[in-house]
Amino acid sequence: MNAFDMQIREATGHDLESVGLSMIQVNVGLVCNQQCFHCHVAASPNRKEVMSWETMEHILKAARAVRCELIDITGGAPELNPHFERFVSALRDEGLNVQVRTNLTVLLEPGKTRIPEFYKKNKVQLVASLPCYLEENVRKQRGVGVYEKSIGAIKILNGLGYGIEPELPLNLVYNPVGPHLPPNQADLEADYRKELSQRFGIHFTKLLTITNMPIGRFIGDLRRQKKEKEYWDLLINNFNPRTVEGLMCRHQISVDWDGDLYECDFNLALKMSVDHGAPTHIRDFDPATLARRRIVTGKHCFGCTAGCGSSCGGALV
Repeated sequence: MNAFDMQIREATGHDLESVGLSMIQVNVGLVCNQQCFHCHVAASPNRKEVMSWETMEHILKAARAVRCELIDITGGAPELNPHFERFVSALRDEGLNVQVRTNLTVLLEPGKTRIPEFYKKNKVQLVASLPCYLEENVRKQRGVGVYEKSIGAIKILNGLGYGIEPELPLNLVYNPVGPHLPPNQADLEADYRKELSQRFGIHFTKLLTITNMPIGRFIGDLRRQKKEKEYWDLLINNFNPRTVEGLMCRHQISVDWDGDLYECDFNLALKMSVDHGAPTHIRDFDPATLARRRIVTGKHCFGCTAGCGSSCGGALV
């Protein structure tokens, strides 16, 4: 039993277990047009891993079986998978709600400028990375030129009704630039609205704050700054038992580009597969077993329970 498991048992009196499958998260590949300093899956233009159509067909079958509330598509830049549009269209044809996590700048890449219209046509929900409303902070985390392109992409999406019309949600994602917990989500959202409206006249639906997980490129950066222990201590010392009920791993399953199954995108990055008798590949999908499985955890899970908590849907409390 690891330190996180012991903390959960002390706080709740039992092990961490799934309570259902309301969401299937799908990582369609690690190819990306950016190479961000905090990326937990170390996506980049140099990665070659992409999900095949065969694996996507297995996911379609699984989604039909559970009729989950949401299919959450991520990457890399999901739009760079060659089967991306076909996959989204097939999911929507099944009547499933689809959400895509976009880095925004990919929508300006050659051959991808049609994607915003495709999103609108299919009523795809969007979660877009904009780690700060200040150019300097975005440049530190995502590189030169990313901020300007991101703002331009949001303006295009706004022009189609995203972030304005209720059926076209555009949620933005904030990540701390350094080894800190995110500030209060509601307060920061108010700042985002004020700054982005005044500077650029752009709109969004809501802001999601996500804690940087000490894995992937981010932990490498912590080690270079000699702040790894400091950050681990911050996460562990700020454990909040009120976050446990809403932890995303309890309500979802995550599918890697090769079809392997994980609790979440963070376990996926660490190759910590589901266990305790649950099927480990999408071809063997068993909704009954997966919906009531014991969760595989590690020390990094303190990142989801620190402070106000963190999930792919933002703060938990």
